[in-house]
Amino acid sequence: MTLEPDLLLHAYRTGIFPMAEHRDDTEIFWVDPRRRGVMPLDGFHISRSLARRLRRDDYDITLNHDFEGVMEGCADRSETWINGEIRGLYRELFALGHAHSLEVWIEGALAGGVYGVVVGRAFCGESMFSRRRDASKIALAWLVDQLRRAGFTLFDTQFLTPHLASLGAVEITRSTYRQRLAEALERDANLLSVPLAVCGHDVVQRNTQTS
Repeated sequence: MTLEPDLLLHAYRTGIFPMAEHRDDTEIFWVDPRRRGVMPLDGFHISRSLARRLRRDDYDITLNHDFEGVMEGCADRSETWINGEIRGLYRELFALGHAHSLEVWIEGALAGGVYGVVVGRAFCGESMFSRRRDASKIALAWLVDQLRRAGFTLFDTQFLTPHLASLGAVEITRSTYRQRLAEALERDANLLSVPLAVCGHDVVQRNTQTS
């Protein structure tokens, strides 16, 4: 299947997303889960240990600074659904301003991150990775803070994993997801409309106030 960016964006707006069986598979198929993972933007769980880690501020956070590096980190595992065509497609979406990445840097090296696609007020998370302890948790905490302040209403995680569940993610039915997606598509939100948090303490404090 050969995809174009416009078709891919249309797919997200209808609630489906593409995957491949593995990195060397040339075939892409559409996925429409019966039960969808979502991260409630007012229900992100920051444990006491994660709060301490966030407040240490011994890391740096950037937006869209190394999209390619984040994709590479997400695909750098023994089993991955990110094949060459998918990487090329998301590079195009990034160039067009529809895909975004959030990066975590520790001691000058890319330690973790997350990337996804924006449609309306929905952020469709595609994948995340971590090379240092807690890096993916830090990335998600900062991303949730950014999405909430930028006016997003839906953070789609596609599936519910134990890691995401420990941070507050839940499963909803396909019909509920589509209803929430339709509401999110009624208006647009811009991930870059607000600056990143000044420090990890601010991320923890705002999360405490809203959760």
